[in-house]
Amino acid sequence: MDALLRRFRPEQLRELILLLVIVGMVVFFATQIDQYLAARPVNRITTGLAITAVVAVGQVLVVLTRNIDLSVGSSVGLVAYVVGTLLTRWTEMPPLVAVGLSVGIGVLLGAINGLLVAYGRVPSIIATLGTLALYRVVLVEFSGAKTVTTADLPDWLNDIPSANVASFEGYDLRVMVAVALVAVIIGQLMLRYLSFGRRLYAIGSNPDAARVSGLPARRDVFLAFTLCGALAGLAGFMFLVRFGNITVTAAQGLELQVVAAVVVGGVAIAGGSGSMVGAFMGVLLIEILQQSLLRWAEISEFVKDAILGLLILLAVATDTVVLGRLRERWVRIRRRDQEERLAAAPGEAADVR
Repeated sequence: MDALLRRFRPEQLRELILLLVIVGMVVFFATQIDQYLAARPVNRITTGLAITAVVAVGQVLVVLTRNIDLSVGSSVGLVAYVVGTLLTRWTEMPPLVAVGLSVGIGVLLGAINGLLVAYGRVPSIIATLGTLALYRVVLVEFSGAKTVTTADLPDWLNDIPSANVASFEGYDLRVMVAVALVAVIIGQLMLRYLSFGRRLYAIGSNPDAARVSGLPARRDVFLAFTLCGALAGLAGFMFLVRFGNITVTAAQGLELQVVAAVVVGGVAIAGGSGSMVGAFMGVLLIEILQQSLLRWAEISEFVKDAILGLLILLAVATDTVVLGRLRERWVRIRRRDQEERLAAAPGEAADVR
């Protein structure tokens, strides 16, 4: 274990274990389900994770600051319905305008959350629980109990779900999956190389120390919520593209799936720790589990929600107990190695002389 901790940080070790769990699940279900690794089931899984992955990228930004956004499901549903309704009335709307409008509405919804949490000092779980209900009510009132149907949408929109970036012997890389992968990569690069990303870790690790040291904590928390809203808006457009028929219940419950994916992916709910890659693996694990159990055991929607809740509990418990001890051990190992290097330094200097 000490050798592993010298090579990997505890968070990286968790991501490695998560990858092994995913591989183990695939191997298990491949032995239980006929044609499990055929092109069609694989394409179904990859397509199914695209929307959740995009929303999870935004959720990671928020959770890193020791906050949470529970309104993302309502934001996705509201954006999908509003933009879908506009497209049925203005069928000549250019695709880039539709995407920009979706992201713009998401930015507005995310900014409201950011103002409440960062500047209004409202606890994020309370603020976003309120906006979760508020955005859904706005959707219900805006819809007038009407449904956006695929038949009323422009042809170019209906063609997107089957569009591929690449294909190999029936295994397709759909456009929406490619968008999700790009979002994950950009998000990971931002956390690793931009000062904004590093500040998010600092704020989540110790908010008081971040403020005392002069970091723009309120502004960064506001930006995290705003970016989360922007990505929820993009996911709303993707939801419209994938399903076409949009009702007032669109994306209901998506927030539970996103939070479960982020937490299972190793992003600490207490903030300051995690990565986009880990969150993406959490999305992949949950999608594989749900799709596979649906084929293997024919589980109901209620059981799916129960599994998500169980995964959240297990992930939080693991982070609190197991990872907590691994972090303490990692710190001791690093400290001991540093002391040994310092102790060896005078001897090395004497040899040089």
